[in-house]
Amino acid sequence: MVLALSFASVVHGQEKPASTTTNDKPPAFPTNEQLRHYQAMSDPQLSPDGKQVLVRIADATADGGKGHIWLVEVGGGPARQLTYSPEGDKRGEQRAQWMPDGKSVLFLAHRGAHTQLYRLPMDGGEAKLFDLKVTPLVDESKREGALPPVSADAKKDEAKVEPVEIDVASYRVSPDGKMIAIFAKDPETPGEKKEKDAKADAEWVDHGLHGERMYLLDVATEKLTQTGVPIDVEGASWSADSSKLLAIARGPNGVDELGPANSAWVVTPSDPMHATKMEEIPATVGPAVWSHDGAKIVYLAQAKRDAPPGYLDLYELDVAGKSTKDLTDGFMGTVGHQEPTALLDGGVLEDAEQGLGAGLIRYAADGKSSVVKLPVAVVADAATNDAQSGWVFLGSSGGHAPELLYSATLGERPRVVATPELAPKGVTSAAPKHVEWKNEKLTIEGLLYLPDGAGTKKVPLVVEVHGGPLGAYTDSYTAFTDYLLGQGWAVLRANPRGSTGRGAEFAAANKNDLGGADYRDIMAGVDFVLKTEPIDGEKLALIGYSYGGEMAAFVETKTTRFKAIVSAAPVIDQNSEYGTEKGSWYDQWYFGKPWLHPADAWRQSPLSGVEHAKTPFMLLQGDDDTTDPLGQSLEMYHALRQMKVPVELITYPRVDHGPLGGAIYGSPSNEPWHGFDARQRVVAFFAKSFGEAK
Repeated sequence: MVLALSFASVVHGQEKPASTTTNDKPPAFPTNEQLRHYQAMSDPQLSPDGKQVLVRIADATADGGKGHIWLVEVGGGPARQLTYSPEGDKRGEQRAQWMPDGKSVLFLAHRGAHTQLYRLPMDGGEAKLFDLKVTPLVDESKREGALPPVSADAKKDEAKVEPVEIDVASYRVSPDGKMIAIFAKDPETPGEKKEKDAKADAEWVDHGLHGERMYLLDVATEKLTQTGVPIDVEGASWSADSSKLLAIARGPNGVDELGPANSAWVVTPSDPMHATKMEEIPATVGPAVWSHDGAKIVYLAQAKRDAPPGYLDLYELDVAGKSTKDLTDGFMGTVGHQEPTALLDGGVLEDAEQGLGAGLIRYAADGKSSVVKLPVAVVADAATNDAQSGWVFLGSSGGHAPELLYSATLGERPRVVATPELAPKGVTSAAPKHVEWKNEKLTIEGLLYLPDGAGTKKVPLVVEVHGGPLGAYTDSYTAFTDYLLGQGWAVLRANPRGSTGRGAEFAAANKNDLGGADYRDIMAGVDFVLKTEPIDGEKLALIGYSYGGEMAAFVETKTTRFKAIVSAAPVIDQNSEYGTEKGSWYDQWYFGKPWLHPADAWRQSPLSGVEHAKTPFMLLQGDDDTTDPLGQSLEMYHALRQMKVPVELITYPRVDHGPLGGAIYGSPSNEPWHGFDARQRVVAFFAKSFGEAK
C-alpha cells in the first residue's frame, strides 16, 4: 500500500553556523544544486575501548552517493576515511563492525561479482577478503521441467556440485570474536546461469527455491557451517557469553501476505543444524535480543492493542518460566525503530517517538521506565560496545543538523564529537514552530516553518503530508523543507490521526477511514495557521509522498482551496493497487480484502472522487516501484486528463519506492539527477500557481 516512513526526515547534514560567511555572503537556504551536495552520516559503532567510533558517511549525490567507513576519535582530532570504492561500485562500504579485540574492523563491500565480507587491520595494511563459498543447497535448473532440456551426459557432469561464492547480506560477530553469523541468499548455480543466458528464465511466482540462510563462520579456520534456521533469515543476536544465537526468520515466497509468518529460533554453535523454535514468541516478532544474563529475550512485535501492522510493543520473555510481559502496553508514544539494547544491569534501552520528538526510553529490570534526557529533539542510531563503556548517538533538531554525540554513561549530557562537514558551505536551516489544533475531539500536532520576511508580509504555504499512513514528522533537520523556505514559502507538516508518536489508539484512529478524518485534520491545520500566522490563503499548495501522495490525491478530489498539488508514488485505486503491490497485509487491516468490502475500498480510493477534481496536479513516479506501482499514477493521470484537469506525469527509470523518495528529499543517491529534476519541476509548478516567476 504505502511506506510507513517519512522520507522528508532522512537527510543528515551539518549546517554552517549562522554567524559564518562564505566569500563574504551570509548563509542562505540551499539551492536545488546544493541539495545534490549533501552527504549523510549513519550507523555509529563504538570501539571496544570506547575511544573511537566508526561511522558510515555517504558521498553527496553529485559524487555518486556511495558510502564509506570513517574513523572518528572520541577525544578529538581529525576523522579519517578508512575505506574506498572502485569506480564500478555504486554502493560503497557498509555495515561496519569492530572485532571484539579492537584490532580490526569488518565491513561489507561489492568489489567484484559479489558482496563480500572484509577485515581491515587497524595497525595498517589492506583489507582482507573472507573467501566465503558454499555448496548450493538448491538448484532451479534441476527442477522437473526445467529448460533448456539437459542431455544425460550433461546431467552427469552437472551432478558434480562445486562450492559457489555467496553474497553476504549482513552479519553479526560473537562477543568473544570467535564466530560470525553470516546471512546470505542462496547463490546462483552454474546451471541457473546457463538457464539465464539461454533466456529460459520464466519465473514461477511464489514458488522459488532460493532463500536467505544463516551460516556460522569460524574466524580462526574460516570454515563456514550451515545452520538449521529455516529461510528467510532476517537477523540474529548473540548471547553475551557467545553460547547461543537468537535468529529471526520470515516465511519465504511472500507467505506473509497471508498473515504474520515470522519465527524465532535458538542456535548453538556446537550443534548449529539443530535449531530450536521459540514457540512462545509470536509470528509478528521483529528485532530481538538476549538479556545480558541470557535468562530473558526482549523483542519487538505487533502491539497488543488494535493498531496497524508494524505498530510495535516491546516484550520481555522469561525463557525458563515461559511468561511474557508487555513493557509498553498503553505507552502514549511509539517504540521500535531500532533493535533493543540489553543493558548490563538487566534493563533494556529502546527508541521512543513521543509527539514531535524521538528519543530513548530505559526500562529497568523491574519494568519501570524512564526517559533518557538528551539535548536534542530527535535521536537515532544509539549504540554502545559490549562493555557499555560509552554511548554514541546521532542527534538533531529542526534548524540544527545531525551531529555525532558521545557520553561516557547513559543519561549523562552528551558532547559533540567532530565529524566531517556534511553540508555544502554557506547553507542555513530554519527551526519550526510547534503548533497544535483541535479537530473532531482530537488534538493534532504539526510543525510550521516560516521563511525570512514572513513577519512583514503574508507568504504562500506549502503543506507537506507524510508517508505511512503509519508515520510521522518529527522536529528534525530536513534540507528539502529548507529548500522550499528558500523560495519564500512557509511549510506546514502535520501529523493527522493515524500517525505514530501518540499511542496505539491514535495510530488506529483512521482505520477504514483513509482520506476521511485524517484529511479533515490536515485541513483544520491549514485553517489554524491561516488564522494565527502570516499566510496568504490565496496561495496554498500541497505535496506528499507514498501515503502523502495518496492524501494529495484525496485533496485533489475533495477541495479546490489549493492552487497546485504534487502527488508522488501514490495509491489511487485500492482495488487495483491491492492486487499489484508487493505485500497487502498492511492494507487488510485498514479496509479488509477489497472484494469482500468493495464499498469501503472504493470510498477510500482517490479515484472514486475524480469527477470533482479541478486543481492542477503533478504526479512523480518511479518506474520500478513495487510498493505503490506505476499503474497507480497512470490511472490518476489518465482520469484527470479525461476530466480536462491540468495534469503532468513524470516517471523515473530504475528506481523503486524508497530510493526515489530519498532522492527527492535530498538523501545521497546514485541517480545523479532524479532528485534535482523532481525538485526543479515541483518548485516551477508551485511558483506558476502562485503567480511567481521562477
